[in-house]
Amino acid sequence: MKIAAMFGEKKGGLIDVPDLKATENFALVKVLVVPMCTEFKMFANGHKGQGFGHEAAGEVMVAGGSGHLKAGDRVVVMPLYGCGTCELCLRGDYIFCRESFNAAKVTGSDAGHYTYGQYLLKPDHLLVRIPDDISIEHGSMACCGLGPTFGAMQRMGVNKFDTVVITGMGPVGLGGVVNAVFRGARVIAVESHPYRAELAKQLGAHEIVDPRDNTAAVKRIDDLTDGKGADKAIDCSGVAAAQRLLIDSVKRRGQVAFVGEAGELAIKVSDDMIRKGLTLVGSWHFNLGDSFQLMEVIRGSHRLLDKLITHTFPMSRVQEAWELQTR
Repeated sequence: MKIAAMFGEKKGGLIDVPDLKATENFALVKVLVVPMCTEFKMFANGHKGQGFGHEAAGEVMVAGGSGHLKAGDRVVVMPLYGCGTCELCLRGDYIFCRESFNAAKVTGSDAGHYTYGQYLLKPDHLLVRIPDDISIEHGSMACCGLGPTFGAMQRMGVNKFDTVVITGMGPVGLGGVVNAVFRGARVIAVESHPYRAELAKQLGAHEIVDPRDNTAAVKRIDDLTDGKGADKAIDCSGVAAAQRLLIDSVKRRGQVAFVGEAGELAIKVSDDMIRKGLTLVGSWHFNLGDSFQLMEVIRGSHRLLDKLITHTFPMSRVQEAWELQTR
């Protein structure tokens, strides 16, 4: 089978690796859609290697041994590997599992870990069925596209009474706009890139704030909320300045969720936490017990998802796809 590889000097393409075989509770999945996440950063830095991607949607070719799935099921592939038996896994929070294992020891193949390929192997408890009335492209958004911000909004209880600020209108932040609009919240999107800012508006953001002047951005959000501050906020940028902006722009007793990775943020324990009474939430993924609700968001947001998915490429054009992401 073929998988994607990087050859250095911003060159990418496909290479051949041995075919995969289902084993134990690992299902063999034919990859149909691969949402593109942060892999392009390695491409931009001239990385060499093979084995990329951590999310996908596809069709089960050979089911795992648990009977949870059958051949022909369309599924979303969850990232990483939880053990499936610890307390965290059993309650749906597998992403925090401390017992995650080296799947290659079971499957005999590193290639089966990665989603930029024709096939993959995954424990069947980490494959979520896509309902028949949802397209495979839209179903694939039940991972990094919508999942992290969905999980954050579940934790914070975002609803139609809330004004929500979201920083960073990359794919994850734009997915956050879709999630918030579905819930009926008023969305203030924070983004300086014109293309991304315009796309956020098309997805339903009520206001766009330019973050390049932090003081001005905080004042703008303050003005848009009648001096109260936003009810809730989500950072999808992973930039400390944006994270600081959210802490400064939510109301007293407000909530802030961090979704974007990275950023070394200084917290003022007295001013931010005690006297302002903030709740800070870390959201890596969503609880698998909420998968059915996330599918309802996808089912009710199909027109917005058609806008969110801006480009598609066959795997043979992976270099072109990575090049587009770096622009």
